[in-house]
Amino acid sequence: MNPEIMKLLDYLETLGVAHSAHIDTKDISFNPEFRKQCEQNVCGNYKKNWMCPPNVGDFAELKEKALQYKQGIVFQTVHQLEDSFDFEGMQEGMEEQNRILRTFLGWIEENSLITDFLSLGIGPCTVCSRCSILDGQECRLPDEAVASVESYGIDVTSLVKYYGIPYNNGINTVSYISLVLF
Repeated sequence: MNPEIMKLLDYLETLGVAHSAHIDTKDISFNPEFRKQCEQNVCGNYKKNWMCPPNVGDFAELKEKALQYKQGIVFQTVHQLEDSFDFEGMQEGMEEQNRILRTFLGWIEENSLITDFLSLGIGPCTVCSRCSILDGQECRLPDEAVASVESYGIDVTSLVKYYGIPYNNGINTVSYISLVLF
């Protein structure tokens, strides 16, 4: 494996990720049906965040944007929950996943490892404490904003399984996935 890719994967391990893999974007399955969860406003951010549907963009355009990149890194964190209804634990896990993603992206930029990349996280973009869309303004930090894997219609389950990463990691756990395409 390329030494630069190994460096990326090794750094992710130091951040505490449970699983990671170097991927080829041709192995990503896209399906517009995954965006229906967004349209159903399950998380309450539909039309309320620049990086969530419909504001993030059209499915076909996002798919084309993602496929401009040839490879990437997928990584997963696993978080223990008190029980399957531990919403607070799920939120804490999501925040930790997003913190790791931001740390990873900062390290990539700091070390000039990748100059052109697309990062996809979990849930709504949380770079700003309050999305400027709620105030009728343009995105304040478009170069730092992170869309979700779901908003791109990516079939995360098939992707992680293809690369040998378990989707479910045991009872009373929640697992989160992020992608960095380059």
